[in-house]
Amino acid sequence: MTAPGPDEPRPVRRRRVVGVLSAAAATLVSLEAARRIPALAGPTWVRRNHRGSPASLVAGPVAGMAASVMGAVLLPAGQRRSALLLGLGCAAVGLYDDIVGARPEQQRDKGFLGHARALRSGRVSSGAIKVVGVVGAAMVASGSVSTGPRQRLVTAGVMAGTANLVNLLDLRPGRAAKACAVTGAALLGGHAGGAGAAVLGTSLGVLPADLSEKVMLGDSGANALGAILGYRLAAGSGPSARVAILTVLVALTAASEKVSFTKVIESTPGLRELDRWGRLPAPLP
Repeated sequence: MTAPGPDEPRPVRRRRVVGVLSAAAATLVSLEAARRIPALAGPTWVRRNHRGSPASLVAGPVAGMAASVMGAVLLPAGQRRSALLLGLGCAAVGLYDDIVGARPEQQRDKGFLGHARALRSGRVSSGAIKVVGVVGAAMVASGSVSTGPRQRLVTAGVMAGTANLVNLLDLRPGRAAKACAVTGAALLGGHAGGAGAAVLGTSLGVLPADLSEKVMLGDSGANALGAILGYRLAAGSGPSARVAILTVLVALTAASEKVSFTKVIESTPGLRELDRWGRLPAPLP
């Protein structure tokens, strides 16, 4: 799970570098084109960020498409279809939650506890539908990198858990994209390193518009990028390592219900500076 080194065949390294650049360029161009489409400029596609500034949701499906397609192109033949289905499936259900979850009756159903409360009251929240969709896509994709019911379940947990973790980070401009770029760069090696390259390139492509608060990844982009990263983690790890990764993901998800990741990042030197890098300055009081 490291960046490609001298033991990686040169054509593989070259192909992944080209993949990173291609994903970044495709994301930049597609994002700019999508923002010019009148149908995608309406209130349905606009949300207010943490300080009330309007930002477009178009980055989500654009990033999901770019990472999924480039991942499928760069991965070995036996993994391409599964990775494509995983990324696009997570992007689709994430977009559903982005759109439907903004309705007044859905806005209080946040986090797993919120979805559980909605189910107890006889309602199915958009977030619950998203969770089922992400887990279902991960279960289907898990068969391409693991065998046996138990290992497929653990593998799917890694994919779905990583998708959820990236989504939990998407609370400030550029935060989730930076996390995905750094992690993708660290996961460029190995036979499934193409997934890391796809996420790295896509994240770099979306960062300028994300940091300038013109767009936000939303559930669609964050879930898709996280799922492709999860695919790389699962494909590049043995059974014991997958269990360890899943344990960490579950612990972080549980902690997010009680602890603010933003407060932790703001109070941690290094993380605080990386998180703020490139972001627009806070408005004067």
